[in-house]
Amino acid sequence: MAAGGLAGLLPAQTQLEYALLDADTPQEKENLVYQYLKKMDSRERDLTVPELGGDLQWLNTAGPISLHKDLCGKVVVLDFFTYCCINCLHLLPDLHALERQYSDKGPSSGRRDGRFSEAAFNSPQGIAIKNNVIYVADTENHLIRKIDLELEMVTTVAGIGIQGVDKEGGAKGEEQPISSPWDVVFGNSISGTQEGDVLWIAMAGTHQVWALMLEGGKLLKGSDLKKGACLRFAGSGNEENRNNAYPHKAGFAQPSGLSLASEEPWNCLFVADSESSTVRTISLKDGAVKHLVGGERDPLNLFAFGDVDGAGINAKLQHPLGVTWDKKRKLLYVADSYNHKIKVVDPKMKNCATLAGTGEASDVIGSSFTQSTFNEPGGLCVEENGRLMYVADTNNHQIKVLDLETKILSMLPILNPEVCDVPDNLPVQKDKITNLPKLPKCAPVLQLPSLTVAPGQTIQFLLKLTLPPDSKLNEEAPNSWFITAEDNTWLLQGQCLSGEIKDVSCQIIIPFQLPRSCLSAEATLAVKACLYYCSKGSSACMMKGVSFSQPLQIASTNQGSLTQVELIHAFVTN
Repeated sequence: MAAGGLAGLLPAQTQLEYALLDADTPQEKENLVYQYLKKMDSRERDLTVPELGGDLQWLNTAGPISLHKDLCGKVVVLDFFTYCCINCLHLLPDLHALERQYSDKGPSSGRRDGRFSEAAFNSPQGIAIKNNVIYVADTENHLIRKIDLELEMVTTVAGIGIQGVDKEGGAKGEEQPISSPWDVVFGNSISGTQEGDVLWIAMAGTHQVWALMLEGGKLLKGSDLKKGACLRFAGSGNEENRNNAYPHKAGFAQPSGLSLASEEPWNCLFVADSESSTVRTISLKDGAVKHLVGGERDPLNLFAFGDVDGAGINAKLQHPLGVTWDKKRKLLYVADSYNHKIKVVDPKMKNCATLAGTGEASDVIGSSFTQSTFNEPGGLCVEENGRLMYVADTNNHQIKVLDLETKILSMLPILNPEVCDVPDNLPVQKDKITNLPKLPKCAPVLQLPSLTVAPGQTIQFLLKLTLPPDSKLNEEAPNSWFITAEDNTWLLQGQCLSGEIKDVSCQIIIPFQLPRSCLSAEATLAVKACLYYCSKGSSACMMKGVSFSQPLQIASTNQGSLTQVELIHAFVTN
Protein backbone atom coordinates (compact mmCIF):
# COMPACT_ATOMS: atom_id res chain seq x y z
CA MET A 1 0.00 0.00 0.00
CA ALA A 2 1.09 3.58 -0.56
CA ALA A 3 2.41 5.12 2.61
CA GLY A 4 -0.23 7.89 2.61
CA GLY A 5 -3.16 5.48 2.73
CA LEU A 6 -1.69 2.94 5.12
CA ALA A 7 -2.53 4.83 8.32
CA GLY A 8 -6.18 5.05 7.31
CA LEU A 9 -6.38 1.40 6.26
CA LEU A 10 -5.18 -0.21 9.48
CA PRO A 11 -8.04 1.03 11.73
CA ALA A 12 -10.62 -0.10 9.19
CA GLN A 13 -8.98 -3.48 8.89
CA THR A 14 -8.85 -3.88 12.67
CA GLN A 15 -12.57 -3.06 12.92
CA LEU A 16 -13.29 -5.70 10.29
CA GLU A 17 -11.30 -8.35 12.20
CA TYR A 18 -13.24 -7.69 15.44
CA ALA A 19 -16.55 -7.65 13.57
CA LEU A 20 -15.77 -11.01 11.98
CA LEU A 21 -15.06 -12.49 15.40
CA ASP A 22 -18.50 -11.35 16.61
CA ALA A 23 -20.35 -12.56 13.52
CA ASP A 24 -22.38 -15.74 14.00
CA THR A 25 -23.18 -16.94 10.49
CA PRO A 26 -21.24 -17.24 7.21
CA GLN A 27 -23.72 -14.86 5.61
CA GLU A 28 -22.95 -12.17 8.22
CA LYS A 29 -19.21 -12.59 7.62
CA GLU A 30 -19.67 -12.40 3.85
CA ASN A 31 -21.68 -9.17 4.19
CA LEU A 32 -19.03 -7.63 6.46
CA VAL A 33 -16.26 -8.39 3.96
CA TYR A 34 -18.37 -7.06 1.09
CA GLN A 35 -19.07 -3.78 2.93
CA TYR A 36 -15.36 -3.47 3.80
CA LEU A 37 -14.28 -3.92 0.17
CA LYS A 38 -16.97 -1.48 -0.99
CA LYS A 39 -15.66 1.08 1.50
CA MET A 40 -12.08 0.57 0.32
CA ASP A 41 -13.20 0.98 -3.30
CA SER A 42 -14.55 4.42 -2.49
CA ARG A 43 -11.09 5.41 -1.21
CA GLU A 44 -9.27 4.43 -4.40
CA ARG A 45 -7.23 7.62 -4.59
CA ASP A 46 -5.94 7.23 -1.04
CA LEU A 47 -5.06 3.56 -1.46
CA THR A 48 -3.21 3.47 -4.75
CA VAL A 49 -0.94 0.45 -4.90
CA PRO A 50 2.49 1.34 -6.35
CA GLU A 51 3.86 -0.63 -9.27
CA LEU A 52 6.46 -3.31 -8.59
CA GLY A 53 10.06 -2.26 -9.18
CA GLY A 54 11.35 -2.40 -12.72
CA ASP A 55 14.62 -4.14 -11.83
CA LEU A 56 13.04 -7.36 -10.52
CA GLN A 57 13.68 -10.80 -12.00
CA TRP A 58 10.49 -12.64 -13.00
CA LEU A 59 10.02 -16.41 -13.06
CA ASN A 60 7.40 -18.44 -14.95
CA THR A 61 6.14 -15.37 -16.85
CA ALA A 62 6.82 -14.07 -20.33
CA GLY A 63 7.87 -10.71 -18.87
CA PRO A 64 7.32 -8.26 -16.00
CA ILE A 65 3.79 -8.10 -14.56
CA SER A 66 2.04 -4.77 -14.12
CA LEU A 67 -0.34 -4.51 -11.16
CA HIS A 68 -2.56 -2.01 -12.97
CA LYS A 69 -2.45 -3.45 -16.49
CA ASP A 70 -2.31 -7.20 -15.88
CA LEU A 71 -3.91 -7.72 -12.47
CA CYS A 72 -6.58 -5.03 -12.35
CA GLY A 73 -9.90 -6.53 -11.24
CA LYS A 74 -8.35 -9.81 -10.09
CA VAL A 75 -7.89 -11.32 -6.64
CA VAL A 76 -4.14 -11.60 -6.11
CA VAL A 77 -2.54 -13.85 -3.48
CA LEU A 78 0.88 -12.57 -2.39
CA ASP A 79 2.50 -15.50 -0.63
CA PHE A 80 6.00 -15.71 0.82
CA PHE A 81 7.14 -19.28 0.20
CA THR A 82 10.28 -21.38 0.28
CA TYR A 83 10.67 -25.14 0.14
CA CYS A 84 13.04 -24.98 3.11
CA CYS A 85 10.26 -23.87 5.45
CA ILE A 86 7.97 -26.57 6.84
CA ASN A 87 5.43 -23.92 7.88
CA CYS A 88 5.29 -22.75 4.26
CA LEU A 89 4.71 -26.33 3.12
CA HIS A 90 1.77 -26.58 5.51
CA LEU A 91 0.06 -23.84 3.45
CA LEU A 92 0.11 -25.99 0.31
CA PRO A 93 -3.31 -27.61 0.93
CA ASP A 94 -4.89 -24.13 1.09
CA LEU A 95 -3.09 -23.08 -2.10
CA HIS A 96 -4.12 -26.33 -3.82
CA ALA A 97 -7.74 -25.68 -2.86
CA LEU A 98 -7.53 -22.21 -4.40
CA GLU A 99 -5.95 -23.66 -7.51
CA ARG A 100 -8.69 -26.25 -7.93
CA GLN A 101 -11.39 -23.62 -7.40
CA TYR A 102 -10.04 -20.93 -9.71
CA SER A 103 -8.08 -22.85 -12.32
CA ASP A 104 -8.63 -25.60 -14.83
CA LYS A 105 -5.40 -27.18 -13.64
CA GLY A 106 -5.57 -29.56 -10.72
CA PRO A 107 -2.81 -31.50 -8.99
CA SER A 108 -2.45 -35.14 -9.98
CA SER A 109 -1.53 -36.13 -6.43
CA GLY A 110 -3.97 -37.93 -4.15
CA ARG A 111 -4.47 -40.24 -1.17
CA ARG A 112 -5.57 -43.72 -2.16
CA ASP A 113 -4.59 -47.20 -1.02
CA GLY A 114 -5.00 -50.20 -3.30
CA ARG A 115 -3.31 -51.82 -6.25
CA PHE A 116 -0.37 -50.08 -7.92
CA SER A 117 -2.61 -48.78 -10.71
CA GLU A 118 -5.04 -47.24 -8.20
CA ALA A 119 -2.75 -45.91 -5.44
CA ALA A 120 -1.88 -42.22 -5.10
CA PHE A 121 0.62 -40.22 -3.03
CA ASN A 122 1.21 -36.53 -2.29
CA SER A 123 4.84 -35.36 -2.36
CA PRO A 124 6.43 -38.54 -0.98
CA GLN A 125 9.94 -37.97 0.39
CA GLY A 126 12.01 -40.64 2.18
CA ILE A 127 11.75 -44.41 1.71
CA ALA A 128 13.11 -47.50 3.46
CA ILE A 129 13.34 -50.89 1.72
CA LYS A 130 13.41 -54.30 3.35
CA ASN A 131 13.06 -57.48 1.31
CA ASN A 132 9.97 -56.90 -0.86
CA VAL A 133 8.45 -54.10 1.20
CA ILE A 134 8.96 -50.34 0.85
CA TYR A 135 7.90 -47.88 3.56
CA VAL A 136 7.24 -44.34 2.30
CA ALA A 137 7.08 -40.99 4.09
CA ASP A 138 4.03 -39.61 2.24
CA THR A 139 4.77 -36.08 3.38
CA GLU A 140 1.84 -33.92 2.29
CA ASN A 141 -0.69 -36.65 3.05
CA HIS A 142 0.77 -36.85 6.59
CA LEU A 143 0.96 -40.64 6.26
CA ILE A 144 3.39 -43.53 6.34
CA ARG A 145 2.57 -45.91 3.47
CA LYS A 146 3.60 -49.52 2.87
CA ILE A 147 4.27 -50.82 -0.64
CA ASP A 148 4.22 -54.62 -1.01
CA LEU A 149 6.13 -55.47 -4.20
CA GLU A 150 4.90 -59.08 -4.26
CA LEU A 151 1.21 -58.34 -3.76
CA GLU A 152 1.54 -55.04 -5.71
CA MET A 153 -0.54 -53.31 -3.04
CA VAL A 154 -0.24 -49.98 -1.19
CA THR A 155 -1.60 -49.61 2.36
CA THR A 156 -1.46 -46.97 5.11
CA VAL A 157 0.35 -47.95 8.32
CA ALA A 158 0.42 -44.60 10.17
CA GLY A 159 -1.45 -41.31 10.01
CA ILE A 160 -5.06 -40.36 9.33
CA GLY A 161 -4.56 -38.23 6.21
CA ILE A 162 -4.72 -34.79 7.82
CA GLN A 163 -1.99 -32.86 9.62
CA GLY A 164 -1.76 -33.75 13.29
CA VAL A 165 -0.67 -31.57 16.22
CA ASP A 166 -0.10 -34.38 18.72
CA LYS A 167 3.49 -34.29 20.00
CA GLU A 168 3.31 -37.45 22.14
CA GLY A 169 1.59 -40.17 20.13
CA GLY A 170 1.09 -43.71 21.34
CA ALA A 171 -2.01 -44.75 19.42
CA LYS A 172 -2.13 -47.50 16.81
CA GLY A 173 -0.53 -46.30 13.59
CA GLU A 174 -3.68 -45.95 11.46
CA GLU A 175 -5.37 -44.01 14.28
CA GLN A 176 -2.43 -41.74 15.17
CA PRO A 177 -2.35 -38.26 13.54
CA ILE A 178 1.14 -37.29 12.37
CA SER A 179 2.62 -34.19 10.72
CA SER A 180 4.74 -34.02 7.56
CA PRO A 181 6.94 -37.12 7.88
CA TRP A 182 10.05 -36.50 5.79
CA ASP A 183 12.26 -39.58 6.06
CA VAL A 184 12.16 -43.15 7.39
CA VAL A 185 14.82 -45.71 8.32
CA PHE A 186 14.75 -49.18 9.87
CA GLY A 187 16.05 -49.82 13.39
CA ASN A 188 15.84 -52.35 16.22
CA SER A 189 13.90 -52.29 19.46
CA ILE A 190 15.67 -53.19 22.72
CA SER A 191 13.73 -56.36 23.41
CA GLY A 192 12.80 -57.35 19.87
CA THR A 193 13.90 -60.61 18.30
CA GLN A 194 13.50 -59.50 14.68
CA GLU A 195 15.94 -57.32 12.77
CA GLY A 196 14.41 -54.04 11.63
CA ASP A 197 11.34 -54.17 13.89
CA VAL A 198 11.20 -50.37 14.33
CA LEU A 199 10.67 -47.70 11.67
CA TRP A 200 12.24 -44.40 12.76
CA ILE A 201 10.46 -41.35 11.32
CA ALA A 202 11.84 -37.82 10.81
CA MET A 203 8.65 -35.94 11.75
CA ALA A 204 9.51 -32.58 10.22
CA GLY A 205 6.10 -31.01 10.95
CA THR A 206 6.41 -31.31 14.74
CA HIS A 207 10.25 -31.06 14.82
CA GLN A 208 10.64 -34.52 16.33
CA VAL A 209 11.81 -38.08 15.64
CA TRP A 210 9.11 -40.73 16.06
CA ALA A 211 9.00 -44.53 16.06
CA LEU A 212 6.53 -46.92 14.41
CA MET A 213 6.63 -50.41 15.92
CA LEU A 214 6.61 -52.93 13.07
CA GLU A 215 6.60 -55.69 15.70
CA GLY A 216 5.97 -55.71 19.44
CA GLY A 217 8.94 -54.55 21.50
CA LYS A 218 10.39 -51.96 23.84
CA LEU A 219 12.17 -48.64 23.31
CA LEU A 220 14.62 -46.93 25.68
CA LYS A 221 13.34 -46.66 29.29
CA GLY A 222 9.85 -47.46 28.07
CA SER A 223 7.22 -50.09 28.59
CA ASP A 224 6.34 -52.87 26.19
CA LEU A 225 4.75 -51.57 23.01
CA LYS A 226 2.34 -53.41 20.78
CA LYS A 227 2.85 -53.93 17.07
CA GLY A 228 1.63 -50.86 15.18
CA ALA A 229 2.15 -48.33 18.00
CA CYS A 230 3.35 -44.94 16.72
CA LEU A 231 4.90 -42.49 19.18
CA ARG A 232 7.43 -39.72 19.84
CA PHE A 233 11.02 -40.88 20.53
CA ALA A 234 13.01 -37.63 20.65
CA GLY A 235 12.27 -33.92 20.51
CA SER A 236 10.11 -31.62 22.62
CA GLY A 237 8.24 -30.28 19.60
CA ASN A 238 9.78 -26.81 20.03
CA GLU A 239 11.58 -25.60 16.90
CA GLU A 240 15.13 -25.17 18.17
CA ASN A 241 18.67 -26.51 18.06
CA ARG A 242 18.77 -27.88 21.60
CA ASN A 243 20.89 -30.86 22.64
CA ASN A 244 20.08 -32.73 25.83
CA ALA A 245 20.84 -35.98 27.64
CA TYR A 246 17.06 -36.53 27.86
CA PRO A 247 15.62 -37.12 24.39
CA HIS A 248 12.22 -35.59 25.16
CA LYS A 249 13.86 -32.33 26.29
CA ALA A 250 15.98 -31.94 23.15
CA GLY A 251 14.80 -29.69 20.33
CA PHE A 252 14.99 -30.14 16.57
CA ALA A 253 14.19 -27.79 13.70
CA GLN A 254 12.58 -29.62 10.80
CA PRO A 255 14.51 -32.92 10.90
CA SER A 256 14.54 -34.09 7.29
CA GLY A 257 17.02 -36.97 6.96
CA LEU A 258 17.83 -40.06 9.03
CA SER A 259 20.53 -42.71 8.84
CA LEU A 260 21.31 -45.55 11.24
CA ALA A 261 24.77 -46.63 12.43
CA SER A 262 23.90 -49.65 14.57
CA GLU A 263 27.48 -50.87 15.08
CA GLU A 264 29.69 -49.94 18.03
CA PRO A 265 30.94 -47.47 19.04
CA TRP A 266 28.28 -45.43 17.22
CA ASN A 267 24.93 -47.13 17.88
CA CYS A 268 23.04 -43.98 16.98
CA LEU A 269 20.71 -42.24 14.57
CA PHE A 270 22.25 -39.45 12.49
CA VAL A 271 19.78 -36.62 11.89
CA ALA A 272 19.93 -33.96 9.16
CA ASP A 273 18.28 -31.11 11.08
CA SER A 274 17.63 -28.81 8.16
CA GLU A 275 16.35 -25.55 9.68
CA SER A 276 19.20 -25.41 12.20
CA SER A 277 21.68 -26.36 9.43
CA THR A 278 23.21 -29.06 11.62
CA VAL A 279 23.78 -32.78 11.76
CA ARG A 280 22.85 -34.26 15.15
CA THR A 281 23.03 -37.71 16.73
CA ILE A 282 20.53 -39.61 18.89
CA SER A 283 22.14 -42.34 21.00
CA LEU A 284 20.29 -45.64 20.86
CA LYS A 285 21.93 -46.61 24.18
CA ASP A 286 20.57 -43.81 26.37
CA GLY A 287 18.66 -41.46 24.00
CA ALA A 288 21.04 -38.51 24.43
CA VAL A 289 20.83 -35.95 21.61
CA LYS A 290 24.22 -34.47 20.69
CA HIS A 291 25.69 -32.04 18.17
CA LEU A 292 27.94 -33.35 15.40
CA VAL A 293 28.60 -30.54 12.89
CA GLY A 294 27.17 -27.18 11.83
CA GLY A 295 25.02 -24.56 13.55
CA GLU A 296 26.08 -22.81 16.73
CA ARG A 297 25.77 -23.12 20.52
CA ASP A 298 22.73 -20.86 20.98
CA PRO A 299 19.77 -23.27 20.66
CA LEU A 300 17.44 -20.48 19.50
CA ASN A 301 19.67 -19.26 16.65
CA LEU A 302 18.48 -21.07 13.53
CA PHE A 303 20.42 -18.78 11.18
CA ALA A 304 23.96 -20.06 11.78
CA PHE A 305 24.33 -21.40 8.25
CA GLY A 306 27.14 -21.13 5.71
CA ASP A 307 29.50 -23.20 3.58
CA VAL A 308 32.62 -23.86 5.61
CA ASP A 309 34.64 -27.06 5.92
CA GLY A 310 35.88 -27.65 9.46
CA ALA A 311 35.31 -29.50 12.71
CA GLY A 312 32.22 -29.48 14.89
CA ILE A 313 30.67 -26.07 15.36
CA ASN A 314 33.28 -24.47 13.07
CA ALA A 315 31.83 -26.34 10.10
CA LYS A 316 28.87 -24.69 8.42
CA LEU A 317 26.06 -26.22 6.36
CA GLN A 318 22.96 -24.73 4.74
CA HIS A 319 19.68 -26.62 5.08
CA PRO A 320 20.93 -30.23 4.76
CA LEU A 321 18.13 -32.59 3.76
CA GLY A 322 19.74 -36.02 3.69
CA VAL A 323 22.34 -38.20 5.43
CA THR A 324 23.63 -41.71 4.76
CA TRP A 325 26.08 -43.90 6.70
CA ASP A 326 28.98 -45.65 4.95
CA LYS A 327 29.56 -48.82 7.00
CA LYS A 328 32.66 -49.72 5.04
CA ARG A 329 34.57 -46.47 5.63
CA LYS A 330 32.84 -45.41 8.89
CA LEU A 331 31.92 -42.07 7.34
CA LEU A 332 28.70 -40.06 7.07
CA TYR A 333 27.69 -38.35 3.82
CA VAL A 334 25.45 -35.27 3.90
CA ALA A 335 23.29 -33.74 1.17
CA ASP A 336 24.12 -30.08 1.92
CA SER A 337 21.16 -29.00 -0.15
CA TYR A 338 21.32 -25.21 -0.26
CA ASN A 339 25.10 -25.25 -0.73
CA HIS A 340 24.62 -27.59 -3.73
CA LYS A 341 27.25 -29.96 -2.34
CA ILE A 342 27.80 -33.41 -0.89
CA LYS A 343 29.78 -33.24 2.35
CA VAL A 344 31.59 -36.06 4.18
CA VAL A 345 31.74 -36.20 7.98
CA ASP A 346 34.12 -38.24 10.12
CA PRO A 347 32.02 -38.69 13.28
CA LYS A 348 35.06 -39.72 15.33
CA MET A 349 36.91 -36.46 14.67
CA LYS A 350 33.74 -34.40 14.01
CA ASN A 351 35.39 -33.18 10.82
CA CYS A 352 33.25 -32.06 7.87
CA ALA A 353 34.63 -31.56 4.34
CA THR A 354 33.34 -31.10 0.80
CA LEU A 355 33.29 -34.37 -1.13
CA ALA A 356 31.56 -33.25 -4.34
CA GLY A 357 30.20 -30.06 -5.86
CA THR A 358 31.56 -26.57 -6.42
CA GLY A 359 28.82 -24.66 -4.62
CA GLU A 360 27.38 -23.47 -7.93
CA ALA A 361 23.79 -24.50 -8.67
CA SER A 362 24.19 -26.11 -12.09
CA ASP A 363 24.48 -29.47 -13.85
CA VAL A 364 28.06 -30.36 -14.75
CA ILE A 365 29.58 -33.86 -14.77
CA GLY A 366 33.25 -33.02 -14.43
CA SER A 367 36.42 -35.07 -14.42
CA SER A 368 36.38 -35.21 -10.61
CA PHE A 369 33.88 -34.95 -7.74
CA THR A 370 34.89 -31.38 -6.89
CA GLN A 371 34.58 -30.21 -10.50
CA SER A 372 31.04 -31.58 -10.83
CA THR A 373 27.96 -29.62 -9.77
CA PHE A 374 24.52 -30.22 -8.25
CA ASN A 375 21.35 -28.20 -7.78
CA GLU A 376 19.86 -28.63 -4.30
CA PRO A 377 20.59 -32.34 -3.80
CA GLY A 378 17.90 -33.67 -1.47
CA GLY A 379 18.72 -37.30 -0.72
CA LEU A 380 21.46 -39.90 -0.96
CA CYS A 381 22.30 -43.52 -0.14
CA VAL A 382 25.30 -45.85 -0.26
CA GLU A 383 24.87 -49.35 -1.67
CA GLU A 384 25.57 -52.36 0.55
CA ASN A 385 29.08 -53.09 -0.71
CA GLY A 386 30.06 -49.44 -0.20
CA ARG A 387 31.28 -48.66 -3.70
CA LEU A 388 28.54 -46.49 -5.23
CA MET A 389 26.61 -43.61 -3.73
CA TYR A 390 23.36 -42.47 -5.35
CA VAL A 391 22.39 -38.79 -5.05
CA ALA A 392 18.94 -37.34 -5.76
CA ASP A 393 20.00 -34.15 -7.57
CA THR A 394 16.59 -32.63 -7.03
CA ASN A 395 16.47 -29.47 -9.14
CA ASN A 396 18.36 -31.16 -11.98
CA HIS A 397 15.74 -33.95 -11.96
CA GLN A 398 18.48 -36.58 -12.01
CA ILE A 399 20.05 -39.38 -10.01
CA LYS A 400 23.81 -38.93 -9.98
CA VAL A 401 26.13 -41.83 -9.13
CA LEU A 402 29.41 -41.30 -7.26
CA ASP A 403 31.91 -44.16 -7.46
CA LEU A 404 33.64 -43.83 -4.09
CA GLU A 405 36.59 -45.95 -5.22
CA THR A 406 37.41 -44.50 -8.64
CA LYS A 407 36.07 -41.00 -7.79
CA ILE A 408 34.15 -41.00 -11.08
CA LEU A 409 30.73 -39.34 -11.22
CA SER A 410 28.05 -40.37 -13.71
CA MET A 411 24.33 -40.04 -14.29
CA LEU A 412 21.92 -42.94 -13.72
CA PRO A 413 19.66 -43.46 -16.75
CA ILE A 414 16.02 -43.23 -15.69
CA LEU A 415 13.76 -45.42 -17.79
CA ASN A 416 10.80 -43.50 -19.20
CA PRO A 417 7.76 -45.70 -18.48
CA GLU A 418 5.88 -44.29 -21.47
CA VAL A 419 8.67 -45.43 -23.78
CA CYS A 420 10.17 -48.47 -22.08
CA ASP A 421 7.55 -50.07 -19.88
CA VAL A 422 5.92 -53.14 -21.39
CA PRO A 423 3.66 -55.47 -19.37
CA ASP A 424 5.25 -58.85 -18.68
CA ASN A 425 2.60 -60.73 -20.63
CA LEU A 426 3.13 -58.83 -23.89
CA PRO A 427 5.73 -59.78 -26.52
CA VAL A 428 8.66 -57.47 -27.14
CA GLN A 429 7.89 -54.96 -29.87
CA LYS A 430 9.71 -56.05 -33.02
CA ASP A 431 10.41 -52.51 -34.20
CA LYS A 432 12.41 -51.85 -31.05
CA ILE A 433 14.73 -54.72 -31.96
CA THR A 434 14.98 -54.07 -35.70
CA ASN A 435 15.79 -50.38 -35.14
CA LEU A 436 18.87 -51.17 -33.05
CA PRO A 437 22.23 -50.39 -34.76
CA LYS A 438 24.41 -53.12 -36.28
CA LEU A 439 27.99 -53.48 -35.09
CA PRO A 440 30.90 -53.76 -37.54
CA LYS A 441 31.82 -57.38 -38.31
CA CYS A 442 35.26 -56.79 -36.80
CA ALA A 443 33.79 -55.78 -33.43
CA PRO A 444 35.20 -58.02 -30.67
CA VAL A 445 32.87 -60.22 -28.61
CA LEU A 446 34.00 -60.43 -24.99
CA GLN A 447 32.78 -63.44 -23.03
CA LEU A 448 31.89 -62.73 -19.40
CA PRO A 449 31.76 -65.27 -16.55
CA SER A 450 28.38 -66.89 -15.99
CA LEU A 451 26.16 -65.00 -13.54
CA THR A 452 23.61 -66.60 -11.19
CA VAL A 453 20.48 -64.47 -10.87
CA ALA A 454 16.84 -64.79 -9.82
CA PRO A 455 13.55 -63.70 -11.44
CA GLY A 456 12.86 -60.01 -10.81
CA GLN A 457 16.48 -59.28 -9.85
CA THR A 458 18.22 -56.11 -11.09
CA ILE A 459 21.57 -56.19 -12.85
CA GLN A 460 23.59 -52.99 -13.18
CA PHE A 461 26.05 -53.07 -16.05
CA LEU A 462 28.86 -50.56 -15.45
CA LEU A 463 30.21 -49.65 -18.90
CA LYS A 464 33.65 -48.02 -19.10
CA LEU A 465 35.10 -47.43 -22.57
CA THR A 466 38.47 -45.90 -23.46
CA LEU A 467 39.36 -44.36 -26.83
CA PRO A 468 42.82 -44.60 -28.42
CA PRO A 469 45.28 -41.81 -27.55
CA ASP A 470 44.78 -38.56 -29.49
CA SER A 471 41.19 -39.52 -30.36
CA LYS A 472 37.95 -37.76 -29.57
CA LEU A 473 34.32 -38.83 -29.68
CA ASN A 474 32.30 -37.52 -32.62
CA GLU A 475 29.47 -35.96 -30.58
CA GLU A 476 27.29 -35.40 -33.65
CA ALA A 477 27.19 -39.14 -34.46
CA PRO A 478 24.68 -41.62 -32.93
CA ASN A 479 26.99 -43.12 -30.26
CA SER A 480 24.97 -45.62 -28.23
CA TRP A 481 24.73 -48.74 -26.10
CA PHE A 482 22.06 -51.37 -26.66
CA ILE A 483 20.95 -54.76 -25.37
CA THR A 484 20.03 -57.88 -27.37
CA ALA A 485 19.10 -61.48 -26.57
CA GLU A 486 18.78 -63.28 -29.89
CA ASP A 487 17.53 -66.65 -28.64
CA ASN A 488 15.87 -65.34 -25.50
CA THR A 489 13.79 -62.33 -26.52
CA TRP A 490 11.52 -62.90 -23.50
CA LEU A 491 14.36 -61.39 -21.43
CA LEU A 492 13.72 -58.03 -23.09
CA GLN A 493 10.12 -57.60 -21.92
CA GLY A 494 9.66 -54.24 -20.23
CA GLN A 495 13.26 -53.15 -20.86
CA CYS A 496 14.72 -49.97 -22.31
CA LEU A 497 16.93 -51.52 -24.97
CA SER A 498 19.25 -48.62 -25.87
CA GLY A 499 20.68 -45.31 -24.73
CA GLU A 500 22.98 -42.51 -25.83
CA ILE A 501 26.69 -42.32 -25.04
CA LYS A 502 27.64 -38.66 -24.75
CA ASP A 503 30.90 -38.83 -22.82
CA VAL A 504 33.25 -41.81 -22.56
CA SER A 505 35.18 -40.23 -19.69
CA CYS A 506 32.24 -41.08 -17.40
CA GLN A 507 31.14 -44.54 -16.37
CA ILE A 508 27.78 -45.43 -17.93
CA ILE A 509 25.27 -47.30 -15.77
CA ILE A 510 22.88 -49.59 -17.67
CA PRO A 511 20.06 -51.01 -15.52
CA PHE A 512 18.44 -54.32 -16.45
CA GLN A 513 15.72 -56.13 -14.50
CA LEU A 514 14.95 -59.76 -15.18
CA PRO A 515 11.28 -60.59 -15.80
CA ARG A 516 9.47 -62.04 -12.80
CA SER A 517 8.37 -64.95 -14.96
CA CYS A 518 11.41 -66.56 -16.61
CA LEU A 519 10.89 -69.05 -19.43
CA SER A 520 14.25 -70.79 -19.12
CA ALA A 521 16.87 -71.65 -16.49
CA GLU A 522 19.67 -70.53 -18.82
CA ALA A 523 19.92 -67.52 -21.12
CA THR A 524 22.48 -65.18 -22.68
CA LEU A 525 22.28 -61.42 -22.76
CA ALA A 526 24.45 -59.20 -24.99
CA VAL A 527 25.35 -55.63 -24.08
CA LYS A 528 26.82 -53.78 -27.05
CA ALA A 529 28.33 -50.36 -27.69
CA CYS A 530 28.77 -48.51 -30.96
CA LEU A 531 31.06 -45.45 -31.10
CA TYR A 532 32.16 -42.99 -33.77
CA TYR A 533 35.46 -41.28 -33.02
CA CYS A 534 38.01 -39.21 -34.90
CA SER A 535 41.75 -38.61 -34.75
CA LYS A 536 42.60 -35.24 -33.23
CA GLY A 537 45.47 -34.75 -35.66
CA SER A 538 43.57 -35.49 -38.86
CA SER A 539 40.07 -35.69 -40.26
CA ALA A 540 40.06 -39.49 -40.19
CA CYS A 541 36.99 -40.86 -38.40
CA MET A 542 35.91 -44.43 -37.81
CA MET A 543 33.06 -46.51 -36.41
CA LYS A 544 33.95 -49.07 -33.75
CA GLY A 545 31.96 -51.46 -31.63
CA VAL A 546 32.21 -54.03 -28.87
CA SER A 547 29.87 -56.74 -27.60
CA PHE A 548 29.82 -58.20 -24.07
CA SER A 549 28.20 -61.65 -23.86
CA GLN A 550 26.70 -62.34 -20.43
CA PRO A 551 25.53 -65.95 -19.74
CA LEU A 552 22.82 -66.16 -17.06
CA GLN A 553 21.98 -69.04 -14.74
CA ILE A 554 18.48 -68.33 -13.42
CA ALA A 555 17.92 -69.78 -9.95
CA SER A 556 14.64 -69.99 -8.04
CA THR A 557 16.13 -68.69 -4.79
CA ASN A 558 16.73 -65.02 -4.02
CA GLN A 559 20.25 -63.89 -5.01
CA GLY A 560 19.96 -60.36 -3.58
CA SER A 561 18.24 -57.28 -4.96
CA LEU A 562 21.14 -55.88 -7.04
CA THR A 563 24.14 -57.30 -8.87
CA GLN A 564 26.79 -55.21 -10.62
CA VAL A 565 28.80 -56.28 -13.65
CA GLU A 566 31.75 -54.26 -14.96
CA LEU A 567 32.06 -53.93 -18.74
CA ILE A 568 35.53 -52.56 -19.56
CA HIS A 569 37.06 -52.20 -23.01
CA ALA A 570 39.83 -50.06 -24.55
CA PHE A 571 39.61 -49.40 -28.30
CA VAL A 572 42.93 -49.51 -30.16
CA THR A 573 44.17 -47.87 -33.33
CA ASN A 574 44.25 -50.24 -36.32
